[in-house]
Amino acid sequence: MRVGIIGTGAYGLALANTIHNNNHDIIMWTKFVEEKEMLDKKRIHEKVLPNVKISDEIKFTCDLKEVLVNSNLIILAVPAPFIGEISRNIKDYITYQHIVIAAKGIENETCLFLNDVVEKFIKTDKLAVLSGPSFAVDIFDKMPIGLTIASHNQDTINITKKALSNDYFKLRETNDVIGTEVCGSIKNVIAIASGMLDALGANESTKAMFITESLHDIKEIIAVLGGDEKTILSFAGIGDLLLTCTTPKSRNYSFGYTLVNNTKKEIDEYIKNHTIEGLYTLKSIHQLLESKNVSIPIIDLIYDIVFKHEDAKELLRFLIEKS
Repeated sequence: MRVGIIGTGAYGLALANTIHNNNHDIIMWTKFVEEKEMLDKKRIHEKVLPNVKISDEIKFTCDLKEVLVNSNLIILAVPAPFIGEISRNIKDYITYQHIVIAAKGIENETCLFLNDVVEKFIKTDKLAVLSGPSFAVDIFDKMPIGLTIASHNQDTINITKKALSNDYFKLRETNDVIGTEVCGSIKNVIAIASGMLDALGANESTKAMFITESLHDIKEIIAVLGGDEKTILSFAGIGDLLLTCTTPKSRNYSFGYTLVNNTKKEIDEYIKNHTIEGLYTLKSIHQLLESKNVSIPIIDLIYDIVFKHEDAKELLRFLIEKS
């Protein structure tokens, strides 16, 4: 089987390595010629995975058509803000291919989840969302990893499992695309607040309290948006929330920590040098819930702290007063 991956960030490279280990052909696309040349020559991505060697059998290109033509499966592994642009650019080459979205977020301009963004440009029923607790560097370690694959198309689920599943990479399937997208998106927002709590000196008991309360709020958002509440118990739900909210390896968590303990200049520098999907998603989910006249207090509070400069200590008061 031939798999094309659009995006050469850490997560795309980790998925590529797993697929290569499963004896499938891999070709990856990058927009940047200098990045392609670096990967071809050094077989190391110095910026995102400086200590990981990339197989010589994984091919790189700057030609989208080369990635798409003759590939059975296409994985979109670019950050959420670029999913719309990529979908528009590849639509003329999509015929029989299955597509998997490996990004998490909600588009700012439209408040659409990413599967809806793709479907806006590409008329296909061969679409899935991949989500769950998995740092790229951990996938390379070949220790057990569990993710959710969500689709309404069983063939798309099956081909994705064929590409990725092995003795260390497990996929649980669901048809709840909405719930999976909500979990994958909102956990990044919650992780920002978790980082703030750490910076405020909150102990483990307080952070556990926060994660528990957040689970209820995400479950409520899933229900409001038409998903299955039980998805909160999946790899995409509680699994990803636990991972992202408990370690500085998460960029969203680290951003929240940075907000509390650093100057505006240092905060701006962090934003400039990191992809913070929770920051992008926070604007969208706040606007989306507001348009539906739904109030989720934790989302409102995180929004006010991040964008209206409310005191982060309000999180501590909020946990006690929350109904």
